[in-house]
Amino acid sequence: MADIWEFFKGLFNKAEESAPNRPLVHEVITRTEDEQADLEQWKETLVCRRLKDWLSDQYAVFRVAPDSIDEALDFLDTPSSKGFVIHFYKTRYSERDVTHFLDYLKQKVLNLEYRTQVSDRRSYQKKGKVEMVERHYLKPRTGAYDVENPKFHQRYGNVMIELTFRNDLPYNLKFRATTYRDHQFHEAKDFGDLMQAVLV
Repeated sequence: MADIWEFFKGLFNKAEESAPNRPLVHEVITRTEDEQADLEQWKETLVCRRLKDWLSDQYAVFRVAPDSIDEALDFLDTPSSKGFVIHFYKTRYSERDVTHFLDYLKQKVLNLEYRTQVSDRRSYQKKGKVEMVERHYLKPRTGAYDVENPKFHQRYGNVMIELTFRNDLPYNLKFRATTYRDHQFHEAKDFGDLMQAVLV
């Protein structure tokens, strides 16, 4: 009996000491065949279309009137990083919708000559809440080297897509493209083109 008590005590201690860099659970994301088939069906739904249209419309608003965007959304625009955050806790989208949107965005970026560097899931405790983060980290394929002008094509930069759940409820989704400002790389393509490519 003492062994079982020590096991549970150790488990609770690990949960208390967990953090994003020391997760209680860290695993590779794998989707079942049923989940993949459900994603393909979801991509044809009105929910998917509305989510993409809303995001596309809000990005257009952001470019001309940044203070007028929906409160459930923020855009990142720095010299090296561009992206968006959807605050799903301020919306009514389901866990199915947000998880499929995460994977949909990954598929669209992969179609742009990218490869998956990491697809993982981390769970940890943060300020008394259990957070679970699913992320896809995507990089341009390495064959993108210009022989005539010896530089790498970075396309839109490295792309990170992260979906955070707090206490099992969708919290936010971050989509960020980070570019290099380095003599070894051609200048990155415009982020607006990336947005258009993933939302068509």
